[in-house]
Amino acid sequence: MLGTIVNTCTIIVGSVLGAAMHRGVKEKYCVILYDGLGLVSLAIGLNAAVNNLPKSTFPVLFIVSIALGGVIGTWIDIDKRFSRLVDQYSARPGERNKLSQGLSAAILLYCVGPLSMLGPVISALKADNTFLFTNATLDLISSIVFASTYGIGMVLAAPALFCWQGMFYAITKVSSSAISDQLMTELLIVGGLLITGSGLALLNIKNVKTLNFLPALLVPVIWFLLKSFL
Repeated sequence: MLGTIVNTCTIIVGSVLGAAMHRGVKEKYCVILYDGLGLVSLAIGLNAAVNNLPKSTFPVLFIVSIALGGVIGTWIDIDKRFSRLVDQYSARPGERNKLSQGLSAAILLYCVGPLSMLGPVISALKADNTFLFTNATLDLISSIVFASTYGIGMVLAAPALFCWQGMFYAITKVSSSAISDQLMTELLIVGGLLITGSGLALLNIKNVKTLNFLPALLVPVIWFLLKSFL
Protein backbone atom coordinates (compact mmCIF):
# COMPACT_ATOMS: atom_id res chain seq x y z
CA MET A 1 0.00 0.00 0.00
CA LEU A 2 3.03 2.29 0.16
CA GLY A 3 2.63 3.36 -3.46
CA THR A 4 -1.05 4.21 -2.98
CA ILE A 5 -0.31 6.18 0.20
CA VAL A 6 2.38 8.18 -1.61
CA ASN A 7 0.06 8.75 -4.58
CA THR A 8 -2.71 9.99 -2.28
CA CYS A 9 -0.34 12.33 -0.43
CA THR A 10 0.92 13.88 -3.67
CA ILE A 11 -2.64 14.83 -4.61
CA ILE A 12 -3.16 16.44 -1.20
CA VAL A 13 0.14 18.34 -1.41
CA GLY A 14 -0.50 19.36 -5.02
CA SER A 15 -4.03 20.55 -4.20
CA VAL A 16 -2.75 22.68 -1.31
CA LEU A 17 -0.02 24.21 -3.49
CA GLY A 18 -2.45 24.82 -6.34
CA ALA A 19 -5.03 26.38 -4.00
CA ALA A 20 -2.35 28.76 -2.68
CA MET A 21 -1.81 29.90 -6.26
CA HIS A 22 -5.54 30.07 -7.00
CA ARG A 23 -6.18 33.63 -5.80
CA GLY A 24 -3.19 35.06 -7.62
CA VAL A 25 -3.97 33.51 -11.00
CA LYS A 26 -5.58 35.91 -13.47
CA GLU A 27 -8.71 34.88 -15.34
CA LYS A 28 -6.93 34.52 -18.69
CA TYR A 29 -4.48 32.05 -17.16
CA CYS A 30 -7.31 30.10 -15.51
CA VAL A 31 -8.93 29.77 -18.93
CA ILE A 32 -5.75 28.47 -20.57
CA LEU A 33 -5.17 26.01 -17.71
CA TYR A 34 -8.79 24.91 -18.03
CA ASP A 35 -8.31 24.26 -21.75
CA GLY A 36 -5.02 22.51 -21.06
CA LEU A 37 -6.73 20.10 -18.66
CA GLY A 38 -9.26 19.32 -21.36
CA LEU A 39 -6.54 18.55 -23.93
CA VAL A 40 -4.65 16.37 -21.43
CA SER A 41 -7.83 14.44 -20.61
CA LEU A 42 -8.51 13.85 -24.31
CA ALA A 43 -4.96 12.62 -24.92
CA ILE A 44 -4.87 10.26 -21.93
CA GLY A 45 -8.38 8.94 -22.52
CA LEU A 46 -7.97 8.29 -26.23
CA ASN A 47 -4.54 6.74 -25.67
CA ALA A 48 -5.92 4.27 -23.12
CA ALA A 49 -8.89 3.31 -25.31
CA VAL A 50 -7.04 3.05 -28.64
CA ASN A 51 -4.05 1.13 -27.24
CA ASN A 52 -6.26 -1.46 -25.56
CA LEU A 53 -8.90 -1.97 -28.26
CA PRO A 54 -6.68 -4.33 -30.32
CA LYS A 55 -6.07 -6.44 -27.18
CA SER A 56 -9.77 -6.92 -26.45
CA THR A 57 -11.09 -10.47 -26.74
CA PHE A 58 -14.67 -9.17 -26.57
CA PRO A 59 -14.68 -6.19 -28.97
CA VAL A 60 -18.37 -5.48 -28.46
CA LEU A 61 -18.20 -5.47 -24.65
CA PHE A 62 -17.14 -1.84 -24.32
CA ILE A 63 -20.10 -0.74 -26.49
CA VAL A 64 -22.53 -2.70 -24.32
CA SER A 65 -20.81 -1.33 -21.20
CA ILE A 66 -21.12 2.30 -22.27
CA ALA A 67 -24.73 1.91 -23.41
CA LEU A 68 -25.94 -0.08 -20.41
CA GLY A 69 -23.84 1.88 -17.91
CA GLY A 70 -25.07 5.20 -19.31
CA VAL A 71 -28.72 4.18 -19.03
CA ILE A 72 -28.28 2.96 -15.44
CA GLY A 73 -26.27 6.03 -14.46
CA THR A 74 -28.85 8.38 -15.98
CA TRP A 75 -31.64 6.52 -14.19
CA ILE A 76 -29.81 6.94 -10.87
CA ASP A 77 -28.73 10.45 -12.01
CA ILE A 78 -25.25 10.19 -10.51
CA ASP A 79 -24.14 13.50 -12.03
CA LYS A 80 -26.95 15.48 -10.39
CA ARG A 81 -26.50 13.76 -7.02
CA PHE A 82 -22.77 14.44 -7.11
CA SER A 83 -23.33 18.10 -7.99
CA ARG A 84 -25.75 18.48 -5.07
CA LEU A 85 -23.20 16.94 -2.72
CA VAL A 86 -20.49 19.31 -3.93
CA ASP A 87 -22.88 22.27 -3.66
CA GLN A 88 -23.06 21.73 0.10
CA TYR A 89 -19.34 22.44 0.42
CA SER A 90 -19.05 25.26 -2.12
CA ALA A 91 -18.81 28.66 -0.48
CA ARG A 92 -19.94 30.69 -3.47
CA PRO A 93 -22.85 29.66 -5.72
CA GLY A 94 -20.97 30.74 -8.82
CA GLU A 95 -18.20 28.23 -8.12
CA ARG A 96 -20.44 25.22 -7.59
CA ASN A 97 -20.79 23.97 -11.13
CA LYS A 98 -17.09 24.53 -11.81
CA LEU A 99 -16.03 22.62 -8.70
CA SER A 100 -18.28 19.64 -9.41
CA GLN A 101 -17.07 19.50 -13.02
CA GLY A 102 -13.46 19.84 -11.93
CA LEU A 103 -13.80 17.13 -9.29
CA SER A 104 -15.46 14.68 -11.64
CA ALA A 105 -12.73 15.24 -14.25
CA ALA A 106 -9.95 14.96 -11.66
CA ILE A 107 -11.30 11.78 -10.07
CA LEU A 108 -11.60 10.10 -13.45
CA LEU A 109 -8.14 11.29 -14.52
CA TYR A 110 -6.52 10.14 -11.25
CA CYS A 111 -8.39 6.86 -10.87
CA VAL A 112 -9.21 5.45 -14.28
CA GLY A 113 -5.82 5.89 -15.93
CA PRO A 114 -3.66 2.87 -16.84
CA LEU A 115 -0.98 3.53 -14.19
CA SER A 116 -3.55 4.04 -11.44
CA MET A 117 -5.31 0.75 -12.22
CA LEU A 118 -2.31 -1.42 -13.03
CA GLY A 119 -0.12 0.06 -10.30
CA PRO A 120 -1.87 -1.37 -7.22
CA VAL A 121 -2.21 -4.78 -8.93
CA ILE A 122 1.54 -4.96 -9.63
CA SER A 123 2.25 -3.63 -6.14
CA ALA A 124 0.18 -6.42 -4.58
CA LEU A 125 1.65 -9.16 -6.79
CA LYS A 126 5.32 -8.16 -6.92
CA ALA A 127 5.75 -5.47 -4.21
CA ASP A 128 6.85 -3.17 -7.05
CA ASN A 129 5.61 0.43 -6.65
CA THR A 130 7.27 1.85 -9.78
CA PHE A 131 3.96 2.40 -11.61
CA LEU A 132 2.39 4.07 -8.58
CA PHE A 133 5.38 6.34 -7.94
CA THR A 134 5.32 7.38 -11.60
CA ASN A 135 1.58 8.00 -11.34
CA ALA A 136 2.14 9.99 -8.15
CA THR A 137 4.54 12.33 -9.97
CA LEU A 138 2.00 12.92 -12.75
CA ASP A 139 -0.82 13.42 -10.24
CA LEU A 140 1.25 15.95 -8.28
CA ILE A 141 1.51 18.15 -11.36
CA SER A 142 -2.12 17.58 -12.36
CA SER A 143 -3.42 18.34 -8.87
CA ILE A 144 -1.53 21.64 -8.76
CA VAL A 145 -3.10 22.66 -12.08
CA PHE A 146 -6.58 21.47 -11.03
CA ALA A 147 -6.47 23.27 -7.67
CA SER A 148 -5.04 26.47 -9.18
CA THR A 149 -8.11 26.47 -11.42
CA TYR A 150 -10.85 25.15 -9.12
CA GLY A 151 -9.54 25.80 -5.58
CA ILE A 152 -8.91 23.75 -2.44
CA GLY A 153 -12.05 21.66 -2.97
CA MET A 154 -10.01 19.53 -5.38
CA VAL A 155 -8.36 17.85 -2.36
CA LEU A 156 -11.54 15.74 -2.10
CA ALA A 157 -10.23 13.68 -5.02
CA ALA A 158 -7.50 12.25 -2.75
CA PRO A 159 -9.72 9.92 -0.64
CA ALA A 160 -11.46 8.78 -3.83
CA LEU A 161 -8.09 7.72 -5.27
CA PHE A 162 -7.09 5.97 -2.04
CA CYS A 163 -10.31 3.91 -1.94
CA TRP A 164 -10.08 3.09 -5.67
CA GLN A 165 -6.47 1.91 -5.65
CA GLY A 166 -6.97 0.25 -2.26
CA MET A 167 -9.80 -1.81 -3.74
CA PHE A 168 -7.58 -3.10 -6.57
CA TYR A 169 -4.77 -3.84 -4.10
CA ALA A 170 -7.05 -5.71 -1.67
CA ILE A 171 -8.75 -7.79 -4.39
CA THR A 172 -5.39 -8.78 -5.87
CA LYS A 173 -4.03 -9.72 -2.44
CA VAL A 174 -7.05 -11.95 -1.76
CA SER A 175 -6.97 -13.56 -5.20
CA SER A 176 -4.17 -12.95 -7.68
CA SER A 177 -6.34 -14.24 -10.53
CA ALA A 178 -9.39 -12.09 -9.71
CA ILE A 179 -8.24 -9.21 -11.93
CA SER A 180 -7.11 -10.87 -15.16
CA ASP A 181 -5.31 -9.15 -18.03
CA GLN A 182 -8.47 -9.50 -20.12
CA LEU A 183 -10.61 -7.75 -17.51
CA MET A 184 -8.03 -4.99 -17.08
CA THR A 185 -8.02 -4.44 -20.85
CA GLU A 186 -11.80 -3.98 -20.94
CA LEU A 187 -11.72 -1.64 -17.92
CA LEU A 188 -9.02 0.49 -19.53
CA ILE A 189 -11.04 0.81 -22.76
CA VAL A 190 -14.16 1.92 -20.91
CA GLY A 191 -12.16 4.11 -18.52
CA GLY A 192 -10.35 5.75 -21.43
CA LEU A 193 -13.68 6.67 -23.01
CA LEU A 194 -14.89 8.19 -19.73
CA ILE A 195 -11.74 10.33 -19.46
CA THR A 196 -12.24 11.39 -23.09
CA GLY A 197 -15.78 12.46 -22.21
CA SER A 198 -14.42 14.62 -19.40
CA GLY A 199 -12.00 16.24 -21.84
CA LEU A 200 -14.83 17.12 -24.21
CA ALA A 201 -16.77 18.69 -21.33
CA LEU A 202 -13.77 20.68 -20.09
CA LEU A 203 -13.21 22.06 -23.60
CA ASN A 204 -16.92 22.97 -23.88
CA ILE A 205 -17.19 20.84 -27.01
CA LYS A 206 -19.94 18.64 -25.57
CA ASN A 207 -21.46 18.66 -22.09
CA VAL A 208 -20.91 14.95 -21.47
CA LYS A 209 -22.27 13.96 -18.06
CA THR A 210 -19.42 11.56 -17.57
CA LEU A 211 -20.39 10.55 -14.05
CA ASN A 212 -23.60 9.04 -15.39
CA PHE A 213 -21.44 6.57 -17.30
CA LEU A 214 -19.60 5.31 -14.19
CA PRO A 215 -21.75 2.11 -13.96
CA ALA A 216 -20.17 1.18 -17.31
CA LEU A 217 -17.07 0.14 -15.35
CA LEU A 218 -19.12 -2.52 -13.56
CA VAL A 219 -20.40 -4.19 -16.74
CA PRO A 220 -17.06 -5.87 -17.69
CA VAL A 221 -16.64 -7.03 -14.07
CA ILE A 222 -20.10 -8.62 -14.04
CA TRP A 223 -19.50 -10.16 -17.48
CA PHE A 224 -16.26 -11.84 -16.38
CA LEU A 225 -17.87 -13.03 -13.14
CA LEU A 226 -20.71 -14.64 -15.09
CA LYS A 227 -18.24 -16.08 -17.59
CA SER A 228 -16.26 -17.74 -14.80
CA PHE A 229 -19.35 -19.66 -13.67
CA LEU A 230 -20.27 -20.89 -17.15
